[in-house]
Formats: sequence, C-alpha cells, structure tokens
Amino acid sequence: MKISVIGTGYVGTVSAACFAELGHEVVCVDIDSSKIEKINAGIPPIYEEGLSDLLKKHAGKKLSGTSDYRFAVMNSDVSFICVGTPSDADGNIDLGIVKAASSSLGEALKDKKDYHVIVVKSTVVPETTEKVVLPIIEKHSKKRSGDFGIAMNPEFLREGKAIYDFMHPDKIVVGSMDKRSGDLVASLYNGLNCEVTRTNPRTAEMIKYVNNSFLATKISFSNEIGNICKLLDINTYEVMKAVGKDFRIGPYFLNSGAGFGGSCFPKDVKALIGKAKNAGYEPLILESVVKVNEKQPGRMILLLKKELGDLKGKKIAVLGLAFKNDTDDIRESRSIPVIKELLDNGAQVSAYDPMANEFMSRLFGNIKYNSNAADALKDSDGCLIMTEWDEFKSLDKEFDLMRNKLIIDGRHMLAGRKGIKYVGLCW
Repeated sequence: MKISVIGTGYVGTVSAACFAELGHEVVCVDIDSSKIEKINAGIPPIYEEGLSDLLKKHAGKKLSGTSDYRFAVMNSDVSFICVGTPSDADGNIDLGIVKAASSSLGEALKDKKDYHVIVVKSTVVPETTEKVVLPIIEKHSKKRSGDFGIAMNPEFLREGKAIYDFMHPDKIVVGSMDKRSGDLVASLYNGLNCEVTRTNPRTAEMIKYVNNSFLATKISFSNEIGNICKLLDINTYEVMKAVGKDFRIGPYFLNSGAGFGGSCFPKDVKALIGKAKNAGYEPLILESVVKVNEKQPGRMILLLKKELGDLKGKKIAVLGLAFKNDTDDIRESRSIPVIKELLDNGAQVSAYDPMANEFMSRLFGNIKYNSNAADALKDSDGCLIMTEWDEFKSLDKEFDLMRNKLIIDGRHMLAGRKGIKYVGLCW
C-alpha cells in the first residue's frame, strides 16, 4: 500500500519508518523543510531508539519526504494525520495544527479521482474526527464522506520504546465511519501478531484517552499512597509489590515518585477533563490525578529544605532532566518545576542528563550543565534524582565529590548507599 504521513514528530516519523518496514511505500509530509531534508537523508529529526537504523534502511527506497501535500496525496492511497495536539492556556486541547493539516489534505483531494482514506492518528478528544476533521476536508475538497474514507487509528507508543511498541502491539484500534475505509486501515497492519479492534471514530478516540488517563491515575494513586506511607514510616515499595500481585491490579505503574510528565499523560488527562466539563460532567478523579501530580515535585524541595534549611547560595545537583529515561524529551518533565523552585529559592543548580542537557538549556540558560554525573555532584550541598537513567544506579564513589552527601531520591534509584544521607520522596 502507498501511505502518506502528515507530521514528522515522534508519532509521524516512527509510524512512517515502521510502515516502511512492513513493506509499504511511505512519503512523509512536513512544512518544516529541514525535517524533510533529514528524512530523505536517512537522519531522524527526533531521537528514538532504533529509528536511525530504520530510516537508513528505507530512505530513498520505501521512504521519502516532501512538503507538497498534493504530491503526497496523489501518490498514496491513505493519509495519516500525525501532527501535534498541544494544550491551550486552560489545559484544553488545541486543534489548530490538526485543522490546518485537514485543510491542506482537503485541498489536495480536490483533483484526486481514486478513493483515498484520511486517518487521524493524532491524539484528539472524542468527536474530533467526525465533527472537526471531516467537515474541514469536505469543505476544502468539495467532496462528501463516501467519496473518500475517514478513520481514526490511535497510537499507543512509549517514547524510548516506540519502534518496539509499533512492531509488537498489544492492541490496534481502528475506528471508521464505513467498512471500506476501516478494512483498508486494518490491512496496513497485516503481518503484526495482534488482533485489530474495530469500532467507530469517537470510541477509538476515547479508548486512547482512557488508556493514558488510567495509567496516569495509577501513578498519582501510587504517589499519594507513597506520601502517606512516608508519614507512617512504611516502605511504599514493599506495599505496592504485594498489592501488584493481585491479578486485578497488576504490578505496573505502581512505583511512587516525583510524578509523570511527557507529551501524553499530562495533556491527555487535562484534555479529557476539559471535554468532560464541556459535556456537563465534573471529573473529580481525573482532576485529583492532575493535582497530585502537580504537587509531587514540590515535595522534593520541601524535603531538601528540611535537611539544608535556607537554600540560598547552596549548590544543588539535579540528576535527570528528561521526563523519563531513554529519551531526550523534556516536555512536562518533573525536573522543570523543581529547577524553577530551586532558582526561586536562590540555589545554584548543577545539572546532568545523558541526553536532555541541550533541550533543558533552552528553558533554563542560567544553570550549569555538565557532561557527566561526577561533575554535577562536585562540591554540591545536595542531590536530587529526577529521572530513572540506568547509569544513576551504578553511581557510588561519585558521591564522595559532594560537599554534603545528601540525596533526595524521586525515583527510588539509590536506596542502600552507605555513608550517604539518603531521603526517599515517598519511602
């Protein structure tokens, strides 16, 4: 099959590369010419484990890039909308980029005589495909639904493991308005060992939001339990290890810590809250999920102040800047509010992340970035562990470089180190 993918961010680039690996011919579309140049040269515009190898393998063969929507549509059977859906100032979903992509696709469809399917893969709130994307495409293409197909195909990709997740899915969801378009989209995944769940577009959209919101809820629930356990001198990890053995609950996403970040969980929970309120419902549990998550980073600073007192002039090492390990993505990273509060309290911040230094420096240009953990720790009065990088687990003698051997651990990484004042966030 011939596929065009609109947007070369995480979802778009990974999907394009993986569809090419499945044997399809894929053309990527982006208005950013620098990203297209990278795609055509086999260079990933974003970091993702395994992506570079796939682009090198398929660029110039089964995979190419262009900024020309019309060319992409005329030379493909199906177009995936994989553009960003950021939050607005109130936390509601901003569909501006989706609307722009839909307009451009509609214009490109005007002169196409063959049947073409538009698939929304961007994460959008329920009813978006039917009530926003479809009318825009109809308006600009001068065609009606049925002349072309429309479907919704949410992604369930973890950053850092997105290639693996695409090629080894636990679920594939296709929501379509008609059987013909749904059959075509489902067929694109032939060769993957996974049943395709078929439904309508708004249900497919809701599945994505419920999936992420439930995982976020498990995290915030675990963090709240962890906060209570700390006050009662109970090891929350021991508690959750036992709780996770219940097959109805499962062991995943029960680790207490500094909270969740990234491009999905925070904005998706807030977007679902906004959609619920627009429908006349007050989503109390989801609102609590967000509140708990927003308060967790501040608890790191409270613990630090409890140990050090006034932070003015104190040198604090922050280990971990990305929102999670195995990515350079800092979106909604829990390190951001921590660093801001440290600076507001007059502390000197010495930071290190294996991959995210450059991106964080665009937000905070007034802190010191180091090329390794040892340099970040040297002469520091305290250390905050913010990201679960494997290399942090092996740190040992590096802590001898600290002026004051104090660790506030937000990720349960370094328990049991001798000669160190160790303070767990939730344990």
